[in-house]
Amino acid sequence: MKLYSVFLIFGFIALQFLPLSTQQGTESCNSTLPLNDVTFNSSLLQCVEAWTSQNFILRYAKTVDNTWSFILSAPDLGAFIGIGFSTNGKMIGASAIVGWMPTDGGGGQVKPYFLGGKSPPEVIPDQGDLKIVNGSLKIESVSSRLYMSFQLTAELPRQSLLYAMGPAGFFPSSPDFRLREHRVMTATTINYITGSQSVVKGSPHDMLRKTHGLMNMFGWGIIIIIGAIVARHMKQWEPAWFYAHIALQITGFLLGLSGIICGLVLKNRTSANNVATHASLGITILVMGILQVLALLARPDKQSKYRKYWNWYHHNVGRVLIILAISNIFYGIHLANAGSSWNAGYGFAVAVLALAAIGLEVKKFMNK
Repeated sequence: MKLYSVFLIFGFIALQFLPLSTQQGTESCNSTLPLNDVTFNSSLLQCVEAWTSQNFILRYAKTVDNTWSFILSAPDLGAFIGIGFSTNGKMIGASAIVGWMPTDGGGGQVKPYFLGGKSPPEVIPDQGDLKIVNGSLKIESVSSRLYMSFQLTAELPRQSLLYAMGPAGFFPSSPDFRLREHRVMTATTINYITGSQSVVKGSPHDMLRKTHGLMNMFGWGIIIIIGAIVARHMKQWEPAWFYAHIALQITGFLLGLSGIICGLVLKNRTSANNVATHASLGITILVMGILQVLALLARPDKQSKYRKYWNWYHHNVGRVLIILAISNIFYGIHLANAGSSWNAGYGFAVAVLALAAIGLEVKKFMNK
C-alpha cells in the first residue's frame, strides 16, 4: 500500500510538470511572438505551420522594398535547426540558414551554408547565394523554443523550402563549423502571397531517373565490362567462354537499351535543357552497341583472311564503347546531382573491375 502511495504521489507531481514543459515547447500561429527586440515590424509577419510533426513555425513578411524578414521557431531540443532555399526542391545546390544555441550556456550562432552535397564535407559554411542583410542573423531561446531570425534581399525568395533538425547534443564549432547529417528533414513549397504551403512528396520523375541511371550503370558500365574480361582472359574454357561472353553482352545491351529509352522518356517529360551532351553520348554508345551485335552476325571463320580485320574492329569498338560508357555514367551522376554515394558506389565497382583486369593481364603476361 505504501509503495502504491509513493507511485501515486510521484505520478501526481509528474503530471503537474508535464503540461508546463509541453506548453513551453510548443507553439502555433495563434501564439503571441515572445520577442521584444525584433529590428523590424513583427505585426506585418504572416505565419505558417511549416512542419507540423516537428512544430516548426515560419513567420515572414516583405517589410521593406526587396527585403524579406523571417523568423523560424522550433522546439529547443539541444540541436541545430535549419531552413534551406532551393531552386528545385532538392537539398543539393540549395543555400541554407542554420542556427543553434549550445546547452552549456554559450551564445547562439547563425550561419549561412551552401549545400553542395549530402555528406558533411560538402556542406560549406559561410557560402551560398542568399543575399543576407548585414547584422540580421540572430537566434535566441525563449520558453524552450528557438527563434531564428534573418533578413534576405530579394524580389521574391525561392518558394521551395527545406527544413531540418540536427542530432541532439551536437553543435557546430570553430574553426570549420562543420555540420553533421540532420536527424530529420522535410521539403515544402510555399506561396508567400497567400501563405499556403504543401509538402513535397518527391519528384514524380525520381523513380524514372533512378531506373535510367541504374540500368545504364549495370548494363553498359558493369555487365558489358565483365563480358569483355571473359572474352579476353577465359578462352582456355572453350566453348563455355564464348557462350558466357555472348550472354553477358546481350544482357548488358538489353539493360543499356532499356536505360536509354528511360532517359529519352525522362528528357521528354522534364524538358531538360542541360542534357544534350549526355544524350548524344548515350545515343553514340547505343549505336556502337548495335554495331557490336550486328558484327556477331558477320563474324568470319577463324581460317578467313578477314578474321584479323574483324577482330581489330570488334575489340577496339568495344574498348571505345566501354570508355564512353564509364565517362557518360559519371557525367550523368553529375547532371542529376545524385550525390557522392552514387559516385563512390560506381567508382568502387569500376575500381574492382579495373584491378581484376590488370591482375589478369599481369598473369597473362607472366605465363607467356
